[in-house]
Amino acid sequence: MSTQAIAAVVSDVVAGLLGAGFNGAVRLPGEVEYDEQRRSVIPSVDSRPLVVAEAHSRTDVQAAVRTAREYGVPIAVQATGHGTRVPADGGILLKTTPMTSVLIDPERRIAKVAPGARWGAVLDAARQFGLAPLSGSHRDVGVTGYTLGGGVGWLARKYGFAADSVIRAEVVTADGRAVTASAEHHADLFWAIRGGTGNFGVVTSLEFRLYPVRQVHAGIVYFGIDRAAAILRKYRDWTATIPNELSTAVVLTRIPGTEQPAVALKVMYAGPADVAEHLLKPLFATAGQRLAGELQTIEYADAAMGGTPARHLDFLDTLTDEVIDIVTELEDATVEVRHWGGAMAHPGPGAGPAGHRQASYSLIIDREVAGLPSSGRTFVNFLGDPGRADTAYDAKDLHRLREVKRAYDPTNFFHLNANIRP
Repeated sequence: MSTQAIAAVVSDVVAGLLGAGFNGAVRLPGEVEYDEQRRSVIPSVDSRPLVVAEAHSRTDVQAAVRTAREYGVPIAVQATGHGTRVPADGGILLKTTPMTSVLIDPERRIAKVAPGARWGAVLDAARQFGLAPLSGSHRDVGVTGYTLGGGVGWLARKYGFAADSVIRAEVVTADGRAVTASAEHHADLFWAIRGGTGNFGVVTSLEFRLYPVRQVHAGIVYFGIDRAAAILRKYRDWTATIPNELSTAVVLTRIPGTEQPAVALKVMYAGPADVAEHLLKPLFATAGQRLAGELQTIEYADAAMGGTPARHLDFLDTLTDEVIDIVTELEDATVEVRHWGGAMAHPGPGAGPAGHRQASYSLIIDREVAGLPSSGRTFVNFLGDPGRADTAYDAKDLHRLREVKRAYDPTNFFHLNANIRP
């Protein structure tokens, strides 16, 4: 398409947005704001949309969806940019970033958030009532994208995936309608969005449960890298004995601020410090002398656990000697083995398709590694290749997700994502 033709399409789309009642800012190529707003947190995603449309309300979202349909251009939705894996080229990049409201109902223990809200705002709003959301590892991660992808946080073994705590969502569907999805209304859509990401519409409001967790005993402790294999073998046996209140990960990494290789034990216990220390004794005894770090009792909202970039992700039903031998021999790589299970594996009735629930561990490495045995299973929130979205679900859930997709988005209008084809 020529430059002149592209300019004409841009002009038509802008006119269409305004005519449809879009009240937010519309950023055009060549403007400083356009380049700022089109960015993803992931540097490899370099979107070149026709326009960037900044939504401030549900009606703005509806206007953008209807305009994209009318002019036959693709649409992509981005709040914080953490989950953006597919470039939004040649269409409308719909930014929900300005929609940041957070409301807490302490009596019902419910949060209601707009799609641009980040976990930090929810944590700060909930903490004054002694409540906690099922947030992730970073305060600046967007609530909605994280939750729709399943959402595995440091309280997940105790309370389940973030998606399991959703009770209601307002969704703008592919035809521009606004519907409320819950267990009572549009139950099929409600099931699908709790793990199926943004394949079925644009979520403009999300309600989810909060939990009575004010303080946790948490932190990261570093041990000698020479103990890595022994720690992982002990970890394999020890994790079978611990309660759901205790969440842990073993990370082969370096001590922050140094080049010294080390084994980091990430720990969060939703309970008293003395109980946590007692539970950890067998693992710490195997780990040997502490090199750095500490555990402390802090407010959950202040617990910064961090994460590992998931260039390689797999799920393990058991931590085999073969896997341990391979990962402990890797050089210049960060390896994180995280314990799953607990409430994630035992959701209530009607739970959504949030990941491979029966896995015992996740294995994340910050670079590609050849020769590792693989289960072929992935998790949407950590999925680097959106073309592998099907591997995030078991066969039964994938079949049902495609049925819901056919019902709500038969033309695959929402496809610039970890796409589930109808």
